Amino acid sequence: MIGCLCLHGFTGSPFEVEPITKYLKRHTDWLIVSPTFPGHDTGKRMERISFSEWVHTAEAELQALKEKCDTIYLVGFSMGGIIAGYLAASNKIDKLVLLSAAAYYVSPRQFLTDIRVMIKDLCKGKLIENELFKRYEQKFKQTPFSMTFQFRKLVRLLKPSFKKIKSPTLILQGECDGIVPKKSAQYIYETIQSERKELVYLPQSKHIICHDVEQEDVIRHVYSFLTDTDRDRIKGEELQHENRST
Repeated sequence: MIGCLCLHGFTGSPFEVEPITKYLKRHTDWLIVSPTFPGHDTGKRMERISFSEWVHTAEAELQALKEKCDTIYLVGFSMGGIIAGYLAASNKIDKLVLLSAAAYYVSPRQFLTDIRVMIKDLCKGKLIENELFKRYEQKFKQTPFSMTFQFRKLVRLLKPSFKKIKSPTLILQGECDGIVPKKSAQYIYETIQSERKELVYLPQSKHIICHDVEQEDVIRHVYSFLTDTDRDRIKGEELQHENRST
């Protein structure tokens, strides 16, 4: 049996990878697991905890999956990508998918571009309608500084483990990502030891690529990689139909 563990990002939730988990549940008989990291499930201000609790949660979910399945896939988004990489470096993982994995954090150039757009909307009296502003405002209000420190500590301590990754790996990165810069994906691609590895840039996507304008391409790449099917067999019309029905 195949088991697939999908990990969300810092300050996020399983919603960040939900388009992939939903698609896999519809089109495979795999066991799909997508846990919520401790401190992320309050619905209000993020709880103050240690980054090790996020790692331990992922390790426990992986161990439970290994007890039921003989083939294991890992999918990690942003911080979840760093944790997934760490797990792949120390466990037998059959395939690894890294989405906007945060080996580096914040792209100054893209962040300034986003700020300029927000300023224009502010001048037009439309700032409250700006989706990026809503996202940044929510993160600043709900994320204690100590938790940002824990996140950065996690990246610093787990990042070296990427040198030990040998699993077949797919890396997806949005070129308009203001949170995780393109150099993060390039670093991962050049660092991992996998004989089979693929780096795909999405020219129009920002950070949360599973919910962005190239969502169908993301699902197509992930499904194709995990199932070894021809990408063209996953028709865009099929994905569009499913998205409209959800």
